[in-house]
Amino acid sequence: ERGSHRQDDKENWPRSRRLEEEQQAALATLSRQLEAITDVEELTKLLRAAGEYEERKLIRAAIRKLRAEEIEAATLAGNAQSSQ
Repeated sequence: ERGSHRQDDKENWPRSRRLEEEQQAALATLSRQLEAITDVEELTKLLRAAGEYEERKLIRAAIRKLRAEEIEAATLAGNAQSSQ
């Protein structure tokens, strides 16, 4: 009984490994797509539609990065204006 269970695990291993590799490739593609998006609203819509934890994690990171860039740009603009 236990021996056959181990055999099942071995047979399923290549399939689960392939699925994991496909998921990693999909996440890499998503990451590249997120870098091109510069609208927080659009990222928020993607976040609400995302089902997988890893997808949501990438999208939240992209939103944080975009907001940080917006804050930095506003700070630099404020500093430039106050120095004139």
